[in-house]
Amino acid sequence: MLSFSRPFFNLIRRNDSMFDVVVIGAGIMGAAVSRELSRYELKTLLLDKENDVSCGTTKANSAIVHAGYDAKEGSLMAKYNVLGNAMYGKLCEEVDAPFRKVGSYVLAFSEKEKEHLEMLYQRGLNNGVPEMEIIDAAEIQRREPHVSKEAVAALYAGTAGITGPWELATKLVENAMENGVELKLNAEVANIKKENDVFKIELKNGEIIEAKAIVNAAGVYADFINNMLSNKKFKITPRIGEYYLLDKIQGYLTDSVIFQCPTEMGKGILVSKTAHGNIIVGPTASDVDNKDDVGNTQAGLDTVRQFATKSIKDINFRDNIRNFAGLRAEADTGDFILGEAEDVKGLFNIAGTKSPGLTSAPAMAIDLAKMIVESFGGVKEKTNFVKNRKMIHFITLSPEEKAEVIKKDPRYGRIICRCENITEGEIVDAIHRKCGGRTLNGIKRRVRPGAGRCQGGFCGPRVQEILARELGEDLEEIVMEQKDSYILTGKTK
Repeated sequence: MLSFSRPFFNLIRRNDSMFDVVVIGAGIMGAAVSRELSRYELKTLLLDKENDVSCGTTKANSAIVHAGYDAKEGSLMAKYNVLGNAMYGKLCEEVDAPFRKVGSYVLAFSEKEKEHLEMLYQRGLNNGVPEMEIIDAAEIQRREPHVSKEAVAALYAGTAGITGPWELATKLVENAMENGVELKLNAEVANIKKENDVFKIELKNGEIIEAKAIVNAAGVYADFINNMLSNKKFKITPRIGEYYLLDKIQGYLTDSVIFQCPTEMGKGILVSKTAHGNIIVGPTASDVDNKDDVGNTQAGLDTVRQFATKSIKDINFRDNIRNFAGLRAEADTGDFILGEAEDVKGLFNIAGTKSPGLTSAPAMAIDLAKMIVESFGGVKEKTNFVKNRKMIHFITLSPEEKAEVIKKDPRYGRIICRCENITEGEIVDAIHRKCGGRTLNGIKRRVRPGAGRCQGGFCGPRVQEILARELGEDLEEIVMEQKDSYILTGKTK
């Protein structure tokens, strides 16, 4: 489905409400594509059915930037994994998102699994993955002393890294909006029709949005969007993965990503340092019917513990601060789906982006944006595109820098979240930026109050007060996540 097409309409707009491109889905894929489209003289709208961006798979995954040895040779997964991996450092620097290249290990616990490492190593070479080597048990222990001594060998990939997926997605959307992209939330698509080269997108609230091209970045719902319009149908099966997030006190266990040999269902249970110093453990892999099923189960969490301790026996799950689950979009095509639908001009899919989708997103977005621009014909790149966005991370500043920031804005001198050392100034900034946070979880994803050991037990009410004050709303109007996820209903005294 990777193809470039001839121009099929010009850029003369019929009315002010007509968009050149509507991107459906504001996860990492929709965010990355929107930012790439914002480089061009196009009227672009990004819409999502949720109350904020990055509320699907993007907010609930392993946060790994994969090296690229796992995907089959010649697949889109292999191509874009390697290309995307190489882009992460520069991209995250531009938009001020977290990223660290930490390397990954795939452990083998038998001679048969060691043979599998050899296969992965050769596949990695074929895919163009650099900085790989197979190391023996002694070298594993030298580098990662907490890894099980039962591991007989490991495949090391030096280009693997860790990021903050929801932070990256939010910052990509913000940067896209700074460059002219519009954002519409709580905008669930009910139906789409194409009439006279124009897509009429009907939302559940009855509103009609018109577009000349559509980007289908709807994650586990991408089949729903595609199959409304195209006879070239595909199916997305949601695959659930359950996780433990451990307190930073467990951070000594590893500074890398520790895998076991993968299976047909995925890359298996991993143990990894996060970009902010926690340890993440998981995920499971089970296909489900419900595209909104993100609940944890005792059986799933038991599975995580059982397999994770095979890699690192000393994990103390009593230091767990959060359990969560996320869905991966498993396409029946067996590969990423990228490009214009063969039978529907102007419908561009970026779908089936299970792992390594997060890694691949930047590279896939560039190619898809080029396809869209070529399909229009005559689209110019902006001369005033702004690629950088920055914000103050108070805890990382030197004492002199902190004093200077507080002098300009005393709110940076008031710590709201003690676990993560987040200041009132950072929270206020996150509210008032483009794509600013409007919910308790939205602020948590942007600047991390509530992401620490107490999970908002102390700072949550204060963040809620700041949101109400800055947005000019009553406390009862501030929600946790969705529009109806109220926190307070009224006074008791």
